Amino acid sequence: MAAPMELSCWGGDWGLPSLHPESLTVMAYARFSGAPLTVNTVNNSWRAPKGDLPVLVSEDIVISQPAKILNFLRKQKYNADYHLSAKQGADTLAYIALLEEKLLPALLHTFWIEAENYCSVTKPWFASKIAFPLSLYLPGKMSREALNRILLTKGGPPLYSLTEVEAQIYRDAKECLNLLSKRLGTSQFFFGDTPTTLDAFVFGFLAPIYKVCFPRVQLQEHLKQLPNLCRFCDDILTCYFRLTVSGHAPAGQDTADANLQKLTQLVTKESNLIEKMDDNLRKSPQHPPRKLTTLKLAAGGEESNPMSRLSP
Repeated sequence: MAAPMELSCWGGDWGLPSLHPESLTVMAYARFSGAPLTVNTVNNSWRAPKGDLPVLVSEDIVISQPAKILNFLRKQKYNADYHLSAKQGADTLAYIALLEEKLLPALLHTFWIEAENYCSVTKPWFASKIAFPLSLYLPGKMSREALNRILLTKGGPPLYSLTEVEAQIYRDAKECLNLLSKRLGTSQFFFGDTPTTLDAFVFGFLAPIYKVCFPRVQLQEHLKQLPNLCRFCDDILTCYFRLTVSGHAPAGQDTADANLQKLTQLVTKESNLIEKMDDNLRKSPQHPPRKLTTLKLAAGGEESNPMSRLSP
């Protein structure tokens, strides 16, 4: 049986299982592929991140970064892309590169650089999930890292000023959203009726833009003009995270999920026990089967004397 796997990630709000795009991507892929992850969210404790989230731990293996985590899950036979052709696999890599180049800078800017959004939403929310005094430091560190990442990819010539950079990254992001909308069309997912790695990445990037209530929402406004992308996010939340469009789980669903998890754990333990018993039986000395004794009857249908009742 596969070793247990635990995912540490940022938690959610506004109807999302996580506000963090990378965490959301991994969580979505795990649901698509059926990977049995135990999810531990950062929630106002000293379990605050010592490095980048999400982080997957399996026995003595520790993996960060979504792409590496997804590759590890595939090696464990949890593969959401098994039915894709070679061309579709290449298209997946191309679209993921497009997301990271065109959409991610605007997503980072919306959360971490736009002053009104950062001060009224991002900073208070993330600080509420981290224990004091780290809550005073970590959001600012994440904001500086986001700015450095934007300037590293977008701050060279001919865009020297931050204002020029901002204008360009939002133009690129809107162009990216338009391309995604055209590619999705009327399909449920990007490669038909089954979600794949690309759907996990697109969902991870789009859902926070779509759902979080920011005061400055130019990217959100553009996304809401593309109804097929909004429907795409709502469908995944409803079907794979059992959340309604309003962000609430259906009545009784939490109890059902808990019972299902307990049942899965019980079946896993029983399966491990059966495998162990099979191994022990195979390793034990083998004896020829014993011949069953038979009961002889005397003539006339009556039994013979007690000493001769049993014969080999």
